[in-house]
Amino acid sequence: MTDTPIQAPKNDDSLAGFGFALSAYLLWGFLPLYMKALAHVTPAEVIAHRVLWSVPVAGLILVALGRTADLRAALRSPRMVAMAVVTAALISLNWGIYVWAIGSGQALEAALGYYINPLFSVLLGAVLLRERLSPAQWLAIGLAAVAVAILTVEAGRLPFVALALTLTWGCYAFLKKKLPIGPNQGFMLEVLLLTPPALAYVIWLAAKGESHFLQGVPFDTAMLLGCGVVTAIPLILYANGAKLLRLSTIAIMQYIAPTMIFLTAVFVFGEPFGSARAVAFPMIWAALVLYTGSMLSQSRKRRRRAG
Repeated sequence: MTDTPIQAPKNDDSLAGFGFALSAYLLWGFLPLYMKALAHVTPAEVIAHRVLWSVPVAGLILVALGRTADLRAALRSPRMVAMAVVTAALISLNWGIYVWAIGSGQALEAALGYYINPLFSVLLGAVLLRERLSPAQWLAIGLAAVAVAILTVEAGRLPFVALALTLTWGCYAFLKKKLPIGPNQGFMLEVLLLTPPALAYVIWLAAKGESHFLQGVPFDTAMLLGCGVVTAIPLILYANGAKLLRLSTIAIMQYIAPTMIFLTAVFVFGEPFGSARAVAFPMIWAALVLYTGSMLSQSRKRRRRAG
């Protein structure tokens, strides 16, 4: 199934695809500023509103694209719903960790998690799908592991935020590929499944007098309403951009968001960038250069063989 009537005629890059993907990564890169403004709101309440207000945004887009029939068919499939329950649980957990990390002054660890994630996905492919990795890719994974070890020794604990974000997003992306539905419809299915508990939680907070929504502070209400836009729009832009770009292009572009998060954490939020991070982050960047270089080399070889 597809989500957009626009299709790339062949496995090549398009200007529209680049625009979609760049917009998504820039919005994700600025997201910490938005979430920092909601730091006084509990992560659970923020996530509940991310779910609730994503439904109308994603729903309107599906109507505009004429893909509501795909969603209705998915809702009638117990297998599809069961798979979506798992992916919905993973994405909500990922959101919760991210929101908590930004609000608690750990945006640098969040950036680290999203830097490590591509390497974790490669490792998942090797372990679960028996994909063969090049020596450069194994070296990249090894460098990332050493970087995590350095941070662990320096802090006296594992970088739990980074690892949790890596695991939840990596597993989500892996399982999402197996969900036999287009990405836009799949996102709508996930937020629909999350809506009942999210709505129940919001009502429970209001009954206890602990809600930040419609409680006399217009800023809080507006920001919580906006959670749907800042959640759904980047995901849908990314999904459509990925269809119109080569895998190698989208893979390189994915470093835009964590780089922006990294710069925001250091220069806007003023988070400390100690000696261990000064060693570990360059190691991660070197690992990503190795990984990307190896991937591009393999892609060129495949195109030469195909040509």
